[in-house]
Amino acid sequence: MKVPGAGSPISIVPQPGCVVVKFHGIQVASSTRALVMHETNYPPVYYIPREDIAEQYFARTDHTSYCPYKGDASYYSLQIPGHESANAVWSYEHPKVSVAQIGGYVAFYPDEVTFEVLDT
Repeated sequence: MKVPGAGSPISIVPQPGCVVVKFHGIQVASSTRALVMHETNYPPVYYIPREDIAEQYFARTDHTSYCPYKGDASYYSLQIPGHESANAVWSYEHPKVSVAQIGGYVAFYPDEVTFEVLDT
């Protein structure tokens, strides 16, 4: 098992405020419990608890991927009337121990959605 280290550090911290996620203007998630992951050579990624997503806009797909540091990812498409984005959302349902806090959370490709962080 690969563990994030000095050559590939990963940090996961609570995101202050409320993270609102919109897809074509429709709010698909909103959370005051979001996490933000910082990983070498990648932009920060918001992780939103599953309980804080509007599940009616999410459709699980057969697509999967593997990260040696985080584990196996499952994917979801976003679907609203007139718009669909395949595999725009991912989740590590059984993440590796080193990133266990993202279990039960989903993340979004930033080119598919808009994010707004509101003060609470």
